[in-house]
Amino acid sequence: MATWALTGADVDVGANIGAKLQIDQASADLKVAEARAEERRAMAVALDQEMKAKAQEARAKVIEAEAETPKAIAAAFVNGNLGIMDYYKMQNVQADTEMRQAISGSGKGTTGSPKKEQP
Repeated sequence: MATWALTGADVDVGANIGAKLQIDQASADLKVAEARAEERRAMAVALDQEMKAKAQEARAKVIEAEAETPKAIAAAFVNGNLGIMDYYKMQNVQADTEMRQAISGSGKGTTGSPKKEQP
């Protein structure tokens, strides 16, 4: 009968195989985590693009609605629902609002420039 004796080299080989398996498992786990992170990043980019598209769509609807305003005013004049003095009062209110926005620097006033900050 043969007897087997374990040497220090035999134990190291077994330990090295276990360590290699742990390294391989950690590497696989890392790749899975990186793939999931990339998926989340891609979803965030897609959501950002979707939000930008929705904002642009909303701006287009506002512009479309603003284009209808002169038509509605003309129809009101023709139907007698809006008089010239009412129209001038409305223009005055709009001009006053634009002036206030220009002074405050918070809106799209047509005159002046926004306030400049003092150093």
